[in-house]
Amino acid sequence: QVQLVESGGGLVQPGGSLRLSCAASGNIFSIDLLGWDRQAPGKGREYVAHITSTGATNYADSVKGRFTISRDNAKNMVYLQMNSLKPEDTAVYYCYADVRRSSRDYSTRYWGQGTQVTVSS
Repeated sequence: QVQLVESGGGLVQPGGSLRLSCAASGNIFSIDLLGWDRQAPGKGREYVAHITSTGATNYADSVKGRFTISRDNAKNMVYLQMNSLKPEDTAVYYCYADVRRSSRDYSTRYWGQGTQVTVSS
């Protein structure tokens, strides 16, 4: 089995910064895509960003220029640096990982439990 655990959420004032971390553990041969989604109160889940195994990144328009995704392949971790935070960034943030458990496996997507980010004065 594979587990993903997020950390780093909290309460921050508008214009502030937070860094989210997500650690993947368990039966992991390799990780392809790593990413973050979020879900605001009363809304559906929304794509935020992803990073491929080669380091290519993509961002939602709403966070482009403010958020930066990165990964540490040796530690099976993904990070989301969030700057210039706005109240509309308030949401539960979920990380996900496309994991291969052997060289012959197709990848399977696993999700973390989420971490709350609240942007408010």
